[in-house]
Amino acid sequence: MRSAAATPEGDQIRWVELPGREPARVYVHGLGATSPAYFTEAATHPLLAGRRSLLIDLLGHGLSDRPTGFDYTLESHADALAAALTSAEVTGAELIAHSMGGSVAVVLAARHPHLVSNLILVDANLDPIPPVPGSGGSSGIAAYSEREFLAGGWEEVRDRAGSHWWSTMRLAGREALYRSAVHLARGTVPTMRELLLGLRIPRTYLLPEADGPLPGTEELVEAGVSVVAIPDCGHNIMLDTPEAFARASAAALAARDRK
Repeated sequence: MRSAAATPEGDQIRWVELPGREPARVYVHGLGATSPAYFTEAATHPLLAGRRSLLIDLLGHGLSDRPTGFDYTLESHADALAAALTSAEVTGAELIAHSMGGSVAVVLAARHPHLVSNLILVDANLDPIPPVPGSGGSSGIAAYSEREFLAGGWEEVRDRAGSHWWSTMRLAGREALYRSAVHLARGTVPTMRELLLGLRIPRTYLLPEADGPLPGTEELVEAGVSVVAIPDCGHNIMLDTPEAFARASAAALAARDRK
């Protein structure tokens, strides 16, 4: 396990690192998750193995510190991630990022372009999400006030999340989980979609085929984003269908390497 100071106060962001050739490949988890749990199988798959790989836990999640004074905006998450990559002497990394992690990765690429050379987004959030009480994910969490969430709303979220998600969500600081969800639902200005459209690096978006066409696909494709539907999976593509995920990711990276 490696670590780096991610805030002026010295809060540590941590990651599991697998040795291999450069450029580095960085895996970033979603809300309430942890990268080693979600990406170890992918990072060690024969189609993706052999590259220096950093399985990073965002601040407030998993192995990383959980500072209660941190604001957990997407921009702050991206800057903390940038601090980790800089400490690890990573530049021009290939990022494979899931859900909220994909949103953070887009912001990272926009704010710290020297750190990212290629971007694979795994069913990532590109647009603001309205808070809806009782719903799953960031929308349901963002419907609480922070006081309500800390006073007991987190227990309702736990019960809605189910045992699988809660197994990693319980590792996140409660302030971190709440504020991350609020800022994910709120999005960025410009939006993550607008930032993605403006990037000038190879970009691929993987989504579950069952979800139907990705909104705005035509505009994304026109901007050079490859949109790839993966069959027989839900939101957690890398866990639901690891072989198809590895094939799609490897194909995207290989196609970009040939250009």
